[in-house]
Amino acid sequence: MTSPKIWFITGASRGFGREWSIAALERGDRVAATARDTSTLDDLVERFGDAILPLQLDVNDHDADFAAVAQAHEHFGRLDVIVNNAGYGHFGFIEEITEDEARAQIETNLFGALWVTQAALPFLREQGSGHIIQVSSIGGISAFPLVGIYHASKWGLEGFSQALAQEVADFGIHVTLVEPGGFSTDWGGASASHSEQNPAYDAFREKTMQGRASRNAEPGDPHASGAAILQIVDAQEPPLRVFFGTAPLGIAKADYAKRLETWEKWNHVSELAQG
Repeated sequence: MTSPKIWFITGASRGFGREWSIAALERGDRVAATARDTSTLDDLVERFGDAILPLQLDVNDHDADFAAVAQAHEHFGRLDVIVNNAGYGHFGFIEEITEDEARAQIETNLFGALWVTQAALPFLREQGSGHIIQVSSIGGISAFPLVGIYHASKWGLEGFSQALAQEVADFGIHVTLVEPGGFSTDWGGASASHSEQNPAYDAFREKTMQGRASRNAEPGDPHASGAAILQIVDAQEPPLRVFFGTAPLGIAKADYAKRLETWEKWNHVSELAQG
């Protein structure tokens, strides 16, 4: 029988973070669960007792990220699975996004994950094992109108994580980018933020919202994702990338087919540039 895994999960108060915390705890693993408001974890503490360590954390705080990871390691004695789940979606066309909105989105979705990853790596290297789960999105490899700055944050996460996977493989550390499609979380609801709307985009905004509704017509069940994440962390050779949900594969195939077609069509210009 394998030993219980020790998890560190950011954004554990809701959505995937909460569901994955419960899935891990229900099978006997232990979880350091972070949230900006730890009272949202009170019911899990009451249910699972000492198996869960609630930690107050805003991932935008670099020093607090390092302190929280160190506290979790000291408390449990090791760390096996690091889940960078904390994040939110910002809605606004590129022209509408303010500097503060752009910086806030990147700080949380990209830099928050970077700081937690950096904080965990020395512990994982020393023990010669570990698995870093980066919660990306189908929006980490494709892009749609109205969420451009969100895409920027997730494409950045994808880039550094693919490089990271190569850098840490020899230390026995795995990296997986989880790329969900639409799920019944509040990603686009209470946790989302919105730019002030420019009337010039009103007609296109309506068209865009209709497209979003069509893509998310059958959202996935966050509870069901718990069983899926357990399969990923238990795999001997986990994937670098994995979609969650049925919609992303079709989106990716269509998107990459168009990219390849365009690159091949314009390859004569690529060769011209070579000299």
